Amino acid sequence: MSINKKVLIVEDDMIISLVVENMVKELGHTVVGKAVSGEEAVKLAREQKPDILLMDIRLKGEMDGIDTVAKIEESINPKVIYLTGNSDRLNFERAQNTNFVDLIVKPFTIGDLDKSLKLVV
Repeated sequence: MSINKKVLIVEDDMIISLVVENMVKELGHTVVGKAVSGEEAVKLAREQKPDILLMDIRLKGEMDGIDTVAKIEESINPKVIYLTGNSDRLNFERAQNTNFVDLIVKPFTIGDLDKSLKLVV
């Protein structure tokens, strides 16, 4: 039995965001917020103090997902699971400078997400 975790979803595609939100809820966790930009994610993370960030790497706005995680980690220390449509080496190497648990390449299934979330609990 896994423990209910507070999850912040950062995804700029509204359809994917909704699908991910439904998966998270189905897996027994609580979505404490959804953001489409890095700036919005930093603000929400500071307010909600999520246990887990589901972070898209490419976002609207000035910061990408990796920059956003680095900024959030200045004030809180959530577990991070990156969601990305591009698993290129450069982004993976940049992501390694942040404290992330897993990187899931889109498209992914609820089983993939469940496996990643179980690494956190």
